[in-house]
Amino acid sequence: MNIQQLKKSVPDFWNSFRKNGDEEKGVSCSGGLAALYRKELADHLNSKRFFIIFMLLLVVTTASLGGALSNIREAVEESSDFIFLKLFTTSGSAIYSFATFMAFLGPLAGITLGFDAVSNERSQGTLNRLAAQPIYRDSIINAKFLAGSTVIFLTVFMLGFYISGMGLMLIGIPPSGEEVLRIFAFLLFTWVYISFWLALSIIFSVVCKHAATAALASMSIWLFLSLFMSLVASAVANSIFPTSGIAGFANISSNYSATLALNRISPYYLFSEAATTILNPNVRSIGMVTMSQLSGAIAGPLPFSQSLLLVWPHLVLMIALVIAGFAIAYIAFMKQEIRA
Repeated sequence: MNIQQLKKSVPDFWNSFRKNGDEEKGVSCSGGLAALYRKELADHLNSKRFFIIFMLLLVVTTASLGGALSNIREAVEESSDFIFLKLFTTSGSAIYSFATFMAFLGPLAGITLGFDAVSNERSQGTLNRLAAQPIYRDSIINAKFLAGSTVIFLTVFMLGFYISGMGLMLIGIPPSGEEVLRIFAFLLFTWVYISFWLALSIIFSVVCKHAATAALASMSIWLFLSLFMSLVASAVANSIFPTSGIAGFANISSNYSATLALNRISPYYLFSEAATTILNPNVRSIGMVTMSQLSGAIAGPLPFSQSLLLVWPHLVLMIALVIAGFAIAYIAFMKQEIRA
């Protein structure tokens, strides 16, 4: 090889090497999150845990649909408007409605998908090997949350389509356009609501060494906010604004406002209030209704846009809770030393 050939071959070799290096770097950086996302999504969908929780929700959905169909005649006699929405809100004689079941059992799905997202891999020793791969470290926590949120989205909308399809076949009345919008908005609220519990369980999975501890902490918060928060709110409001005695009548409004504000700390209450407003167009106001508000009001259902305006703060707050929960898990994970 002469000098001229050497001068020509060196730039060609360098350009080829740099191009291959850039392509390899691009694949590892941009494909790291996608590869981890697909892996986590496949693990969730193929796991026995997901199958069990999905079958539980499917059985509960079927039971709530049966209860709604058994009392649909009485519900229609009270109000013949928006019959299709009553499949989601009507409860049976011994069974809750679909909306109530999702408010209480939905968090269980989020906790189940996230309580061992990090702690399990740490205990098995796979987290060290995963962090040693040529990927960004935050791709690990991002992929786990995105995969869990995708599974929740698929589960919620599959259950919503299931109850809609079965209800359509059994009652024979198709939903109107507004009913479709309300059902879609309700399912979207449900997805955001359960995603908050996924983010909360991932937080405990990051900070706790054992998956059992993370699961116990997540379920304790779930049960407290779902079952006991209303009792605590009432007790605190009654202690600050007592409704008994001479000054009790003057404190009724303040007592109710304080109770409502404390209850809205709980995502369970936020979701229940939003779901009721979305699925029941006859709900015209959230909170205490005064006589001045009722004077001049025309009785009738609200359009979907007005109902959405009533619950828009609820959706924004729930989305903020999801972002805050994931941000805490993200920061805690990034600050941890995970390599051996």
